[in-house]
Amino acid sequence: MKRIILLILLLCPIIGMAQEQTKPDSTMIVRISEIEVYPGYLQEYLEFAHNVGATSVREEPGVICIYPMQQLRNDCQIRILEIYASQEAYQHHIKTPHFLTYKQGTLHMVKSLDLVDMRQMAPECLPLIFNKAK
Repeated sequence: MKRIILLILLLCPIIGMAQEQTKPDSTMIVRISEIEVYPGYLQEYLEFAHNVGATSVREEPGVICIYPMQQLRNDCQIRILEIYASQEAYQHHIKTPHFLTYKQGTLHMVKSLDLVDMRQMAPECLPLIFNKAK
C-alpha cells in the first residue's frame, strides 16, 4: 500500500506537467460555420467558398485553416472548419478584400448561418494532422 501511495505521489507532478503542456492555446480561435445554401445558388456558392478558403490560407499568416466541406446527404449543407492563430488574426481576416468579396457576394445565397465556436480537446494533435495531410 505504501508503494502505491509513493508511486502516486511521484507521478502527480509528471501528470500535472503533461496536462499543462496539452492545454489549448487560449488565443487560438477554432470554429465551425454551419451554412445552408439555397439550392439555386449552390454551385456559385461553392466557388466563392473555395476561393476565400484557398486565398485566406495562402495569403494570411494568421489563418491556419479554412476548410469548406459539403454534406453528402444534403449538398446544400456546408460546414467550414476555421482555425485562426488569434483574435487579431480573425479580425484581420474579416477585413480583407477576399473575405469581403465572399461575404457580400454570397449574402443572398445563404439561407442560414450559425458560427459555432469550439474548444480544442487535443491541441497537441493539430500539427500532426496538418503534417499527415501532405
